[in-house]
Amino acid sequence: MGVILENLHQNIEQCLKNCYTTTLTLALTINDNGTPDNFDSISSKLLVSNNYISAIQLVPNGVIKYIYPLEENKSALNLNIFKTPSVRKEALKSLENKKMYFAGPLVLKQGGIGIVGRLPVYKKNKFWGFSAVVIKFKDLLKVSGINSIDTNKYYFQFSKINPNTQKEEFFLPKKKDINKGEQISTKILDGNWKLYLIAKKQNHHYSVLYLPSILGFILAVLLGSFITVLLYKPRQLQQLVNIQASKLQNSETKFRTIFDQAPLGIALVDDETGNFLEINRKFCELMGYSEQEMKTKNYQSITHPKDSLKTELNVNELKEEKINNYTAKKRYITKSNVTIWVNLIVSSLSRTTNNRKTNIAIVEDITLKKQILEDLKKSEKQFKNLFNNSPIPMWEVDLSLIKNYLTDLNLVGKKAANVEKYFNENPDVVLKCFNLVKIIAVNYKCLQLLHINTVQELNLGQVLDTETINDFMKQLIAVTQNNNQLAYDTKIKNSLGESIDIHFRWNAIREYEKTMERMIISTEDITFRKKNEKVILNSQKKIEALINTIDGIVWECDIKTFRFTFVSKKVEQILGFTSEEWLSDPDFWKDHIYPDDRNWALEYCTKKTNELLNHDFEYRMICKNGTLIWLRDMVNIVFENGKPTSLHGIMIDITKSKNIEDDLNNSFNLVSRQNERLLNFSYIISHNLRSHTSNIASIVTLLQASETQEEKEQMMQLLISVSGLLNETMLHLNEVINIRTNVSLVTLSLNLKEYIENVMKVFSQQIISKEVTIFNQIHDDLIINYNPAYLESILYNMISNAIRYGHPERKIIIFLKWITENDKNYLEISDNGIGIDLVKNSNKVFGMYKTFSNDPTSKGVGLFITKNQIEAMGGSITVESNPNAGTTFKIEIL
Repeated sequence: MGVILENLHQNIEQCLKNCYTTTLTLALTINDNGTPDNFDSISSKLLVSNNYISAIQLVPNGVIKYIYPLEENKSALNLNIFKTPSVRKEALKSLENKKMYFAGPLVLKQGGIGIVGRLPVYKKNKFWGFSAVVIKFKDLLKVSGINSIDTNKYYFQFSKINPNTQKEEFFLPKKKDINKGEQISTKILDGNWKLYLIAKKQNHHYSVLYLPSILGFILAVLLGSFITVLLYKPRQLQQLVNIQASKLQNSETKFRTIFDQAPLGIALVDDETGNFLEINRKFCELMGYSEQEMKTKNYQSITHPKDSLKTELNVNELKEEKINNYTAKKRYITKSNVTIWVNLIVSSLSRTTNNRKTNIAIVEDITLKKQILEDLKKSEKQFKNLFNNSPIPMWEVDLSLIKNYLTDLNLVGKKAANVEKYFNENPDVVLKCFNLVKIIAVNYKCLQLLHINTVQELNLGQVLDTETINDFMKQLIAVTQNNNQLAYDTKIKNSLGESIDIHFRWNAIREYEKTMERMIISTEDITFRKKNEKVILNSQKKIEALINTIDGIVWECDIKTFRFTFVSKKVEQILGFTSEEWLSDPDFWKDHIYPDDRNWALEYCTKKTNELLNHDFEYRMICKNGTLIWLRDMVNIVFENGKPTSLHGIMIDITKSKNIEDDLNNSFNLVSRQNERLLNFSYIISHNLRSHTSNIASIVTLLQASETQEEKEQMMQLLISVSGLLNETMLHLNEVINIRTNVSLVTLSLNLKEYIENVMKVFSQQIISKEVTIFNQIHDDLIINYNPAYLESILYNMISNAIRYGHPERKIIIFLKWITENDKNYLEISDNGIGIDLVKNSNKVFGMYKTFSNDPTSKGVGLFITKNQIEAMGGSITVESNPNAGTTFKIEIL
C-alpha cells in the first residue's frame, strides 16, 4: 500500500512541477510594460507539451484578462478572483507565501471541477498578478495513476481542508465497505491535499466458527501430518513450488507496474557492455527515442562527451565492486541533439556467476533546476557587479537584530504614531537599535563618499549627525510597520567631519522581506543638487513675487491637453478661486467659461494653437461667488528646440471697460432710437399738420373771396370744423410725445387678472348688448411689474378693438392667456372678429391714423399709442391675423 500511494504521490508531484514550469515560462513572456508577448502562440505550445492542462491564464491585478484556449473558457474572462469569495482566500495565500499554490478542487466558472495553480508574478519589485494553469480534476486523477489500483483490494480517496469552513472535504465517492484500521495517507503541501489508500473490509463473521475451527484445526493437523508423512509428501513439495512461483510472478508484476508507471526514468543496463536491457516509458520520453531504439544503444552513446571520463570511472568502480552504487549529475544528448541535465542513481543488482551482471539506473530530469541554479548564480554575480560598480554609494546591511529587538518590545504592528511617541520618550532604545545595525558590505562609491579606504575603517558612529539620528527613527518606524521600502532626504558626516546631503533609500531583498536579514541601502550624494535647489527655489520665489504683482492672471498650460501647470496667485483676487483649486481640476478653465462663450472660445483657441499663432481674445468667466467678469486673454506659444511645447498667457480683468463700453453702446442705441423716433414723429407732424394747415389756408382764402354773408358763414363753419380736427390731432401728438419722453415711469406690482376684470366692467353694457364672451384664463395670483395707467390703457384699447371689430355673422369671443416662450412672458389676446389683411397692411398696423375697416369711428390712433406704451415699458407687440378669421396680439411683458 505504501509503494502504491508513494507512486500516486510522485505522479501528482511531477504533474505539479511541470505546471510550475509552465507558469514560470508564461510569466517570462510579460514585457516591461506589463503586457504578454505572443501569448496565444506560446500558450498553445505549452498545452501541447502538457496535455493534462486544460487552460492557461494570465491574471493582472487579480483579474483574468488572458485565457488560452479562449472559446471554451470565455465565461471566466474578466473574473476578479480577489472579489470572488470562493477563490479569494486561496489566491491571497499564494500571494502571502509568494510561491505557487494550487487552489481547489472547485467548481470552475467555465464549468466542471478543476484545480487552479497560481504563481505570483512581480515586475520591478511590485506585484503584477498571477500566471495560472487550470487542470480538470478528472485529468489530475488520470495522471496520478489511480486507474492502475487494484479496486478489488483498495480504495483511493482525495481530500482537502476547505479554506472557508475549515472542514475536511472528500472529492471521491465514499465507500461503505472500508476497513478503517487498514489505511495510509500522505499530504501534498502545494495544494494542501491529502491522499488516502484504504483497504476494503472482509465481510466474514468468525465468531461462530471459533470452536469448530479449533477442533477442525487439531484434527486437520493430525490427519494432515499423517497423510503428509505417508502418502502426500511429493504433492506438498509441488504445492510449495507453485506457491513460490506465484510469489515470483506477483513480484514480477509489481515490479513491472512500478517500472512502467514510475515518474522517473528507470533502465536495466548490462554491466559489461553498457547496453540497455530494459527501459521504461519515462526514460524513453526523456531521451526522445522509442523503446526499441533505446535497446540498440548503450549509456556511452547518449552521454555528453564532457561527462564520459567521469562516468567511466564510476562504472569501473562498480564493476570492481569497490562501490555498490553511485550518484552523479551528468548530461545526456537526446535524439533531437538537445543537451539535458539529469540526476543519475546507479545500483548494482544481485551478482552470481550463472546470471548476467546488471545494474539499475534511475534518472531524474533536472534541466530546469540546473537552469534555475545557473540563472541564480548569474543573477548573484550580476548583483555583486552592479553593487560594487554602482555609481551610487550602496550598503548591504542586516536589520534582523533590530526587528527581533523591536518585536520583543511589542512594537511591531503597532500604530506608527504610538511607536514614534515611544521612541521620543525612550531615546536610549533608538541608540541601541543603531548599534544593532550589521554591515554586510559596502561598495567603492560608498567608501569614496565617506573618505575612507577600507570597510574595516568604517564606523557607523562617525556618520552620525543630529538630523541622522532623528531620521533613523523613520527607519525604525518603517520596521515596525513591516515596510520593505523607504526613501527620504537626510544628512550624514564623512570621516573629515563634513556634513553631506544624501537621498537615503532602502529595500529588502526578495525572500528576506519578513526577517530583513538583507537590506540594500543607497546613499546618493545630493549636496550639489540641494545647493542648486536652494538657488532655484530663491529664484522661483523672486519670479513668483514678481508675477503676483502683475495685475492679471499669469498662466502656463500644456499645448496638447490644455491642462494648466501654473496659475498665479492673482487668480484668487480676480475670480475668487485659489491657484490650487484651478490646478487640481484638469477641466477647470473650460468648465468656468460662461456657457454662451464656451464653445466659440475653445474652438478659437484650439484653431489658433493648431496654426501655431499667438492670439488675443475676450470672453466671460464665472467667479466663485457666481458673478460674471470679462477677461482679455493674451496667449503666446512657447517653442523648445523648434517644437511647440506649451502655452503662456495673461488674463486681464476688463469688466469695467466692458461695462463702460456697454453703457456707451446702450446710450448710442438709445440716442439712435430716439433720433429715429423723432425723425418718424417729424414725418407724422409734417404730414398731419400740413393737411390741416393747408385746409385752413384754403378756407381763409375762400372766406376772403366770399361775396355774401351766407358764404362767409359757411366758410366759418368749415374753418371751425378744421380747427377742431387740428386740435384733436395736436392732442394725439401730445399724448405720444408724453409717452416717449416719460423716462421715469413708476412701476408697481399689479394683479393682471384684476386689471382685466376692471376693464371688462367698463365695457359691460356692450358685452351684454352684443353677447360678447370673454375667456379670462389668467391665474388669480399672477403679479406683474407695470405702470398702472399704461396697463389700463393697453387693455382698454385691445378689448375695445376686439368688440368694435367683431364679425357681423357670429358672436364675439375673446381669449386672454399668459404664455411663456424661450424664457419670455407674453400676454396673448385673441378674437374671432373681421381680422386684418397683413399681406397688404403688415407695415401699417401700428401706424398713426392707419385704419383697416369701414367703421367711421375708427381713427387709427389706439394701436399706435398702445405700441408706444408697450415699448416704453421695454416690451414689444406682435400681431397674427387673417381676414374674416380673427386677430391675435402677443404683448411681451418684462
